[in-house]
Amino acid sequence: MGNEGAAPSRGAAEGGLPDVLTLKDLLKGRVAVITGGAAGIGRATAEMFARSGASVVVADVDEEANAATAAAVADLGAESLAVTVDVSREVDVERMIAATETEFGRIDILFNNAGIMLAEDADAVSTDNEAIDKTFDVNVKGVLYGCKYGIPALRRSGGGSIINTASFVASLGAATPQIAYTASKGAVLSMTRELAVIHARENIRVNALSPGPLRTELLMSYLDTEEKKQRRLVHVPMGRFGEAAEMAQAALFLASDMSSYMTGANLQVDGGITAAYVTPE
Repeated sequence: MGNEGAAPSRGAAEGGLPDVLTLKDLLKGRVAVITGGAAGIGRATAEMFARSGASVVVADVDEEANAATAAAVADLGAESLAVTVDVSREVDVERMIAATETEFGRIDILFNNAGIMLAEDADAVSTDNEAIDKTFDVNVKGVLYGCKYGIPALRRSGGGSIINTASFVASLGAATPQIAYTASKGAVLSMTRELAVIHARENIRVNALSPGPLRTELLMSYLDTEEKKQRRLVHVPMGRFGEAAEMAQAALFLASDMSSYMTGANLQVDGGITAAYVTPE
């Protein structure tokens, strides 16, 4: 309701960025939908987008945590809406997009961020079909459904930015396998490139964000011993886990006109792990 008729800038091709930018101007007048918004990267990004002037729709399967994030967004002075969504259910995603357009009249940014990583996900021999199907339903179909219903909404708004959360594991092999998760994130990268090319001349940009290993509840619940943590950190040149706030900054770049000539890209924010061979002592 608060953004009908808004006509935010669409990048250099239509006049470029203003001479002076402040954080609150970067997404001023825009409406962003963030799946997996209740915690981790999603919550950090919801708060970052709010500080940057956007109205934020927080979508997550966890109703209570989702509402808490939406309240935090509102506390920052931004309009917010909480929508309880299981992204593996097509009808839920369709409802999420419809609720956003009903409330705000438009969608400018779609951050397909929801994802799962299961403890029972191992190698190809031992991972069962239930774990594989559940991982793909959320991590791959969830992104596909978001684009299926989000792209028509972006068209109605005159274009916008789609950000799909992939992972550094889509670019590297690991002897500590999570085969379904790794394959699902590879699928996200392939889907991102294809969608970027299809929709490039509709003023719709599609990029992937590939985080490195992060100090989030999702990963730390899996890396539950110091030995497991160090097994990963030895390969990270910067020698530490990333933070959700650092991914939110990258998402802001991809959502804003700062990346107006960028589509089909994979932005790797990973502490250097995908560039490394021998790391510093």
